[in-house]
Amino acid sequence: MQILRCPVQLHRLEETLRNSLPTTLPVLGTVMTVARGNPAAHEVLVDSWPNFGIVLTRLRPEEHKDPRDHYTNQLAMFYRSKGALQALLRGTEAVVQARAFQMLGMQEGLDEAVQEVAGAKGLQVE
Repeated sequence: MQILRCPVQLHRLEETLRNSLPTTLPVLGTVMTVARGNPAAHEVLVDSWPNFGIVLTRLRPEEHKDPRDHYTNQLAMFYRSKGALQALLRGTEAVVQARAFQMLGMQEGLDEAVQEVAGAKGLQVE
């Protein structure tokens, strides 16, 4: 996963996400915040640029204080393909599965994909 820090890239991503509202809403707000100074210490990750398959927003890892707090370990995502979501969940450095976390997304199939990957790993999802 690649962290987007360049203002031009963030604004381009913002424009792209606006075209897919309302499903992009969970990530769009964070992208806008990061592009405008990032007072909340978040980061925006994509699997590739500029043709991304998934966008993930999260609090910077150094800001995590409690590995059991699924509110501070919140991940918001928008994906273009279920395969990109499954690849992210199966194992990347972007999702630290040793921590409690919650995932936010508004797309159909998100819950099923999470349950499928978690089941294959023997993890319980609430």
